[in-house]
Amino acid sequence: MTKITPLLKGIITGIAMLVVTLVLFYTKQKPDSGLQYIIFAIYAGGIAWTLLVYFRSPEYTGRFGDIFSQGFKCFIIVTLVIVAFTGIFSAMHPEFADEDAKLYREYLVQQKNNTPQQIDEMVKDERDNYATKNMWRAAFGTLIPGAIFTAAGAGLLVLRKK
Repeated sequence: MTKITPLLKGIITGIAMLVVTLVLFYTKQKPDSGLQYIIFAIYAGGIAWTLLVYFRSPEYTGRFGDIFSQGFKCFIIVTLVIVAFTGIFSAMHPEFADEDAKLYREYLVQQKNNTPQQIDEMVKDERDNYATKNMWRAAFGTLIPGAIFTAAGAGLLVLRKK
C-alpha cells in the first residue's frame, strides 16, 4: 500500500478547497454565505486526516511537537496552493482590482479627509497592489486557521493517548 505523505495530503486538501471555492464563485454565492464554511471544514478535515494517520502509525511518539510537525507539513502546502491560486486568479481577473479601486475611491471621497491628488494616488496604489494584498490575506487567512486546527488536533490526540 502506498503511503500518502502529509505533503500530498496538503495538495489534495488545497485542491479540494479550490474546487469548492470555484464552485461557490461561479454559482455566484455571496461571500457571507454559510457555504463558505465548507472550505474551512475541508481544511480542518485535511489536517485531521494527516494527524490521525500519524497518530495511528508506529512512528507516533506521543510528543506534541512530532504530531504538530505532521500537521504543519500539510497546512503549509495548503497555504502555498491557496496563495499561488490567489495570485493567478487575481492576475486573470484585473476587473476585480478596478472594481475594488472604484469602491475605495468612493469611500475616500465620502471621508473628505484627502485632496483629489491624494485620493488619486491612494486609488492607484490600491489598484496596483491588489494582487499582492490578496495574496497576503490568503497567506495569513490560511496559515492562522491551519496552525489553530493543527495545534488543537495535536493537543487532543496527545491528551487522548495519555
